Amino acid sequence: MAMSDRLQIRICPTCGSDKIRRVVRDIARKYEEQTYTVPKVGFYDCPHCGEKVYDHEAMLKIKEYSPAYHKADPILKA
Repeated sequence: MAMSDRLQIRICPTCGSDKIRRVVRDIARKYEEQTYTVPKVGFYDCPHCGEKVYDHEAMLKIKEYSPAYHKADPILKA
């Protein structure tokens, strides 16, 4: 994906802060008492209000690691 194709956010959609920045971090989530980690997810993080904005690529990566999607999508179980 070219940089120009990537979602670019300069103002937080929740609080209007111009401090929102794109970061790449491991994120931990929990599903039905099971904790899982998604490595190196790129997303926008606002230090002012805590808002996080995930683009399509990030959501696909989260889906790949989430047990909730694997349970719901029989194609992914194959």
